[in-house]
Amino acid sequence: MGNTVSAAELIATNIVHAEAAAAAPALPKGHPPIGDAGKMSYGGGAAANPPPECPMHNKDRAAAAVQKEKPVLVSECPVKHDDSDINPLNMMPPMNQNPAPDQPFALPKDRQVSSIPKVTEDGRQEFWVYPSQQMFWNAMLRKGWRWQKDDLKPKDMDDIIKIHNANNEQAWQEVLKWEALHARECGNPKLKSFGGKATEYSPRARFRSWLGYELPFDRHDWIVDRCGKDVRYIIDYYDGGMVDDKYKFALLDVRPAMDSPENVWDRMKVCYMRWKFQLESKVKELTN
Repeated sequence: MGNTVSAAELIATNIVHAEAAAAAPALPKGHPPIGDAGKMSYGGGAAANPPPECPMHNKDRAAAAVQKEKPVLVSECPVKHDDSDINPLNMMPPMNQNPAPDQPFALPKDRQVSSIPKVTEDGRQEFWVYPSQQMFWNAMLRKGWRWQKDDLKPKDMDDIIKIHNANNEQAWQEVLKWEALHARECGNPKLKSFGGKATEYSPRARFRSWLGYELPFDRHDWIVDRCGKDVRYIIDYYDGGMVDDKYKFALLDVRPAMDSPENVWDRMKVCYMRWKFQLESKVKELTN
């Protein structure tokens, strides 16, 4: 992305959810096969002309799956609206693949299947599907964003989509780390719904700001289905600086909401484990 701040980075800071994948996660059981065309790994890099979504699939197969098989829920950047046609599961309007009247260039309409399983009424294994570049453009316009001459180029939109998708993939991997505490109870958690709360800072984010730290530029609340039990997760997105070649952009603070005794206990256990690990590491340094 270079050493200068591109238009894609500036827009991503204000619009895109954050994510910084530490490693490429394994695909979940039952996940559709990954194609070679337009391939990009979760945490790392992109091949030439990849489709604007993650994980990578053959774009013809993905498009056919969306159009001919079962309906999918689109994990575009969720935002609250008062419109009656908003999907309550992702807080998004009906998908719009039509070019905007004043759009300066054509955008791809390919969509990509994510690694994030979703809840289905009949129990079938399905995964959330990311928006195409065209759908993302239309979503930004709906939020009030307006492009200016030479403000964006096709490459910028491609980068924005990759950042957006990488953000969501990393958020899910962080959720799975917490869900590992309940692996015996449920080995197949799924994302049920989510919504953006960019203007509603979490108590933890506010407390950090009182200590002099920056406020997050975005917040999401994800509802995870733990084999029939709804668990709410809070995700705060912090500016992580420049976008690198792996499309790492922001720092995530992912944790279960303190709205149940079980979630509070999970956070206490993780806090203890972190404290214990840090203490053991310091002891080793002193004794070596």
